[in-house]
Amino acid sequence: MNLTNHNNQNKIALINDMSGFGRCSITVALPVISHMKIQACPIPTSIFSNHTGFKDYFFDDYTSKMEEYISNWKKIDLRFKGILSGFLGSKEQIRIVEKFIEDFRTEDTLVIIDPVMGEDGKPYATYTKEMCQEMKRLVRFADVLTPNLTEACILTDTPYEPENFTRKDYFELVQKLAKNGAKKVVITGIEMDNYIGNIVYEEGNRPKILKEKKVGNVRSGTGDIFSAIIASDAVHGIPFDKSVKKASRFVRDCIAVTETFDIPPTDGVCFEEILYKLK
Repeated sequence: MNLTNHNNQNKIALINDMSGFGRCSITVALPVISHMKIQACPIPTSIFSNHTGFKDYFFDDYTSKMEEYISNWKKIDLRFKGILSGFLGSKEQIRIVEKFIEDFRTEDTLVIIDPVMGEDGKPYATYTKEMCQEMKRLVRFADVLTPNLTEACILTDTPYEPENFTRKDYFELVQKLAKNGAKKVVITGIEMDNYIGNIVYEEGNRPKILKEKKVGNVRSGTGDIFSAIIASDAVHGIPFDKSVKKASRFVRDCIAVTETFDIPPTDGVCFEEILYKLK
């Protein structure tokens, strides 16, 4: 058996938690990446029956199993065109992901990091100050970085004051993030009156704001869909602006179609209904 044949198709290593219900993390990213004609190879960081937005849930921490899991990929010489890192639940998991990038990254590998750390100006309960510092280290490995505004502020030690932020402030913020090493950065999901704005920066270009009309309610998993599209397009060599517009519009359309189903926001978006439209 020729092991190098494993690598005849583009692959993305997908590092995130697995929630059986709630449409987030691996559950949404994997089908999106697959639909975009890339093999998604998940590394689960933890297993949930349903995500933590629900009152009750089953949880199994996968940290102690991750290194042995990964070591078997080394044995069969897997190689990746992309590495997409999402929610990480501990300092040890961040360390494991850093080592994974060091071991599996080649000249042909793009690293996309979605630093899932918090929202609405506050870190998640699991994110200690020490973990925030570790994430600041990890994002230096990113070729593409996709934080929301809260995460962008945490990563740059910027006070979270969206009510006072000007266009200039947003542009300075995205450029600060790029100084950590990422060649492409998008700060996602910023409410701007009746629009959702994304602050986009690409090395060598000026920052810009790309907007989409706001529809429906805030729902779980939309950031995971967004980053999966960005990662897939990066592997395919799609221009960054075009990719951000595509991801934003698809998320908007997912929210719009979900509103017709009258389901709780915790259930995520009914992306299955329109996945065929994603190209």
